[in-house]
Amino acid sequence: HLLLFLLFLGPFNCFASYSRATELFYSLNEGLPAGVLIGSLARDLRLPTAVGQHPAASQPPLSFTLASSGLGGQYVQLDNHSGDLHTSAVEIDREALCVESSEATIIGSEAAVSSSSPSSESCLLLLDVLVLPQEYFRLVKVKIAIRDVNDNAPHFPVPHICLSVPENSPVNTRLAIEHPALDPDVGTNSVQTYRLRENYGVFTLDVEENESGERTPYLIVMGSLDRETQEEYVTVIVAEDGGTPPLVGSATLTIGISDINDNCPQFNDSQLNITLYGNSTLGSQVATVCAVDLDLGSNAQITYSYSQKVSQPSRELFHLDESTGAITLSSKIDGDTPRHHRLIILGNGPGCIPAVITVLVTIIKVVMRPPEVVPRFIANEVEGVVYLKELEPINTPIAFFTIKDPDEKYKVNCYLDGDGPFRLSPYKPYNNEYLLETTKPLDYETQQLYEISVVAWNSEGFHVNKIIKVQILDDNDNSPVFSQQLIELSIEENNVPNAFLTKLHATDADSGERGRVSYFLGPDAPSYFALDKTTGVLTVSTQLDREEKEKYRYTVKAVDSGFPPRESIATVTITVLDKNDNSPRFINKDFSFFVPENFPGFGEIGVISVTDADAGQNGWVALSVLNGSDIFVIDTGKGVLRAKVSLDREQQSSYVLWIEAVDGGDPALSSTAKITILLLDINDNPPLVLFPQSNMSYLLVLPSTLPGSPITEVYAVDKDTGMNAVIAYSIIGRRGPRPESFSIDPKTGNITLEESLMQNDYGLYRLLVKVSDHGYPEPLHSTVMVNLFVNDTVSNESYIESLLRREPDISIEEKQPQISIEPTHKKIEPASCMPTLIALSVISLGSIALVTGMGIYICLRKGKKHHRADENLEVQIPLNGRINLHMLEKKPVEISNI
Repeated sequence: HLLLFLLFLGPFNCFASYSRATELFYSLNEGLPAGVLIGSLARDLRLPTAVGQHPAASQPPLSFTLASSGLGGQYVQLDNHSGDLHTSAVEIDREALCVESSEATIIGSEAAVSSSSPSSESCLLLLDVLVLPQEYFRLVKVKIAIRDVNDNAPHFPVPHICLSVPENSPVNTRLAIEHPALDPDVGTNSVQTYRLRENYGVFTLDVEENESGERTPYLIVMGSLDRETQEEYVTVIVAEDGGTPPLVGSATLTIGISDINDNCPQFNDSQLNITLYGNSTLGSQVATVCAVDLDLGSNAQITYSYSQKVSQPSRELFHLDESTGAITLSSKIDGDTPRHHRLIILGNGPGCIPAVITVLVTIIKVVMRPPEVVPRFIANEVEGVVYLKELEPINTPIAFFTIKDPDEKYKVNCYLDGDGPFRLSPYKPYNNEYLLETTKPLDYETQQLYEISVVAWNSEGFHVNKIIKVQILDDNDNSPVFSQQLIELSIEENNVPNAFLTKLHATDADSGERGRVSYFLGPDAPSYFALDKTTGVLTVSTQLDREEKEKYRYTVKAVDSGFPPRESIATVTITVLDKNDNSPRFINKDFSFFVPENFPGFGEIGVISVTDADAGQNGWVALSVLNGSDIFVIDTGKGVLRAKVSLDREQQSSYVLWIEAVDGGDPALSSTAKITILLLDINDNPPLVLFPQSNMSYLLVLPSTLPGSPITEVYAVDKDTGMNAVIAYSIIGRRGPRPESFSIDPKTGNITLEESLMQNDYGLYRLLVKVSDHGYPEPLHSTVMVNLFVNDTVSNESYIESLLRREPDISIEEKQPQISIEPTHKKIEPASCMPTLIALSVISLGSIALVTGMGIYICLRKGKKHHRADENLEVQIPLNGRINLHMLEKKPVEISNI
């Protein structure tokens, strides 16, 4: 702080000494982002711009420039005007920076990185900054100390550390662990402690720090060790640094317990009793002694020797192998040989007291010659080994044996000793001749070698053994056997070419070439499946499509290399698993439905049929209405389209919907279809009278009007269409001086004068006009009162209005008028129904014949009906006897655009 204070005080002492070199010290953490302020050179140098002073107007402003853009310059950004020093976009990594530049030096004005040593905690970034103009010129040495942060976890140089500890290591034995953990960080951020995850109750760790600050872990033995109990301990050593939070690294630590000679040889028995015949041949094995030492290697090496108590004759008669412990007869037994021998044998181990076993050998002297066994082999025999093929039949002869007594004094018998499918029986009619033959089929795969003995003994109990080895020769009598007769496989469709399916495995119990198995596809296998002849790897060379074929079933063969070859067959079934590779498909791109208006809410409009070639969840399809969902709804499961509300054709005659089908795959696939709903008209609107607008209006008719002249008209419209909108007019009630003087045209509604008006015909005429449509099954109608005032002038309107306000006494004509009505629409010909028939046939593909027949029938009936209407269409309108005119006047009259 004192140094910085003196540096800051310098400019105030003497402004003429700006050319002196100045040093500034800063420090910052490594790894900071770009734009972090390191320090302000102008402020820390107490230059005029920093202390509120302003240079003269004639003097140029201050500028700050790095003397060189060397290694250190890439880590900082210097503002040339303000002198502010910031971090640059190049992140400072203290470990990389100082290690790489540990030997760097400052040359001239070049910026460099300085570190006293690679292990030092100090890491300095040196910069040379020039301050201009000349009046303030100076060279500023900027030193930036890079502070370490805990951004590196400890790590061991090897993942597996092995340490050997002698089993006799005393408690508190310390063993250094090679390859300690490394941490590029310094100070407390470097490795501080070590620990074991599992110490087994006999180990712990300690850490020693040397003069250079390096910490080395030591393994300390805390309990007794015994290699014979446990020869190895495997645990994990964990290194932890001192950062906040601390970071750790680990490696596997294997502690091997090395053997020491802490066990001595031991015999299982203390004494062996052996009987030996006096006619035993030289080299015959008498007995074998065996001691056991639990140690390893050289510590367990055992040698055998006679004790000094063993007599010299016994040593000469019996040889002891010092390595194997085998006792063999080394001298011939004669009449002078002692009958009893006591052999004390020592088992010697390194550094141990010998183990002792006593072998008592009793010799039975034999004065007669042993029986003789003379073999004569029938089967192939080489050096005492008989070779038989496994396919040889039962009772195959192997050899003849002649049994005889050399002294011809004793009776000799013989028998067969040993396991196997063999029989030794006397061969009659000869004496002392025996035949050795097989009793069962031989099987090489069950047993390849038999060892049997032909034993001969005389009446004195003397035995002679003739050992025979029978080697079974393999034959190709086994077919290959698959590990599975039915091999069930599965693979996803759209697989990559040459995709691996499975590896077939078949075994053949035969040996050699006869047991070598090759694999082949059966004739029913498709050509795009391949089977490696040698390895049995089954592949498919092309992409499979579940929608094209979901299951494959064919045979494979395993053939051995015997002669003749044998084979076996297995069945392979392959199930192609579905992937969501098919979008839902509508049976039509466009659907059209004809629905009568006023169809009840949630009634079935039609069924949208959609399919998805995929299976399972991928083939599950959900339907939804993309537009018009406030009016229409669709059943996801059944595809039934319904309207939430009743539909009115007069408000909207058709609807166009878009239905989306989304399957259940991931990701889901979708498709859309266009739905057109056409509303069929029903007769739900009566004719609307537009003129006259009121039952209280009237019209002046001059007496001079000529007969046949049009007086007025009744004009009405009907919101329905077709026959439901064809209107007929008729007068159903009359009142006046001579009411028959007026008539109405049933088609146009024109009212004309039929007869000349006389003097006594003056007055008010009231005509009740019925306006009726041709709806089916029940026509709808409206009524209006037409008021005609016959006079030369209208001199007293109030009088006429008073007459109009009176309730007229009009009788409904009992005779229904015959009205000939011509539809106002274009004449419908039978051929005009063809578009309707085409549309219906497209919608109803399943019932096209029925719909077409009904349509033709309806069209013909309509054509004939309209043809008759052109000539004389009469509408019968049932009326009540009287009509409440007040009710007619109160009935609202709607006026709408036509």
